[in-house]
This record gives sequence, C-alpha cells and structure tokens, in this order.
Amino acid sequence: MKKYAWLVALLFAANTAFAETTPLDTAIVKLQHSWATAYYQTPEKDKEAAFEKLIKEAHGVTAANPGRAEPLIWEGIITSTLAKYQSIFSAGGTAKAARDLLLAAEKIDPNALHGSALTSLGSLYYKVPRFGSFGDHDKARDYLERALKVNPDGIDPNFFMGELMVERGERAKALEYFNKALNAPARPGREDADAGRKVEIQEAIKKIEK
Repeated sequence: MKKYAWLVALLFAANTAFAETTPLDTAIVKLQHSWATAYYQTPEKDKEAAFEKLIKEAHGVTAANPGRAEPLIWEGIITSTLAKYQSIFSAGGTAKAARDLLLAAEKIDPNALHGSALTSLGSLYYKVPRFGSFGDHDKARDYLERALKVNPDGIDPNFFMGELMVERGERAKALEYFNKALNAPARPGREDADAGRKVEIQEAIKKIEK
C-alpha cells in the first residue's frame, strides 16, 4: 500500500485544487479574458459596443456575488475602459460609475486580486481630466504607491505609475517603472493580457527614448 501513497497524495492534491475553484473564480477568469480580447484584439470601431456588452455580463457577476470585491473590481475595470471609447458627453459619467465601483471594492478588500482596485483607481484618477471632473494626480500617485506595496513587481501597477510619471514630466522615473513592468513575472492564465500590456510598455519606452 505504501508504494501507492504518492498516487493517493497526488489525487488528493488535485481534488483539493479542483474543489477550490469556485463559480466566482470561473466567472472572473472569463471576464479577464473577455476584457483582454475586447481591449487588445477588437477593432477600434467595435470596442465601445464590445465593452457595453461586457459591462452587462460583469454586472451580472457582481449582482450574483454581493459583498465580494473581485466582481466589483472587474466591473469597475470594464466600466473605466468603456469610458475611453465613449464621446466626451458620456465618458465623464461612465468614469464616475467606474470610480464608485472600485471604491466599493476597496472598502471591502483593498488587497483583493493583488491590489487591483488600488491600481485601477490610481489609473483612473490620472486619466480623467483634472478640471470639471474628479481627476487628481496626487490621489493617483497615492493609490499607485499603495498598489505597489501590495504588488511591488506587478506589471500593471508599475506600468500605470510609469504613465503617471510621464504625465508629471519625470521621464527618468517613468523609464524605471516601465522597465520593471516589462520584466514583471508572468501571470498564469493572463498570458493574453500580459502580451498586450508589454506592447504598450514597449511603445511607451520608445516615446521616452526618442
């Protein structure tokens, strides 16, 4: 019987890993891949419609999982991305809706999904206009610094901090963050998002080095 002990242990480990995969986990993975497809692979003219459709799916996941930060984070990310492709008349309200979703997620668990609510809030606060809206570079930096404490080597917090440094005219600092983002550890299951983000990072570095 002892010679089969390793097999029993392996099967137990596999079953435990399988049991730990919840419907919410599956739904989040689907949203992540759908976001990457819409953002990196969908033609520009079709992006707004793609994200409008994806928001409905994300909201359904949020509604089915009250009190959980993860679906709020992804509904917030998808909503903030939609704002990028909307007209100026619609984008402001959409960005505020995204901010509120991310703030709600932060309140529940700021460390969820490696601090993704903090990362996304940081990005949002510097991307929206500072006049006539809620844009604020100081708040953006504070959120991104907090995100980097949670996930210091992460591709996204380093990329967005790099972008913020460009906005602030701190090009040398921006390069440091972009290079760190470019060399970030791979995220298992997020290969599509990682590949797309690395293209953005490389383009950002080229602009600085011109």
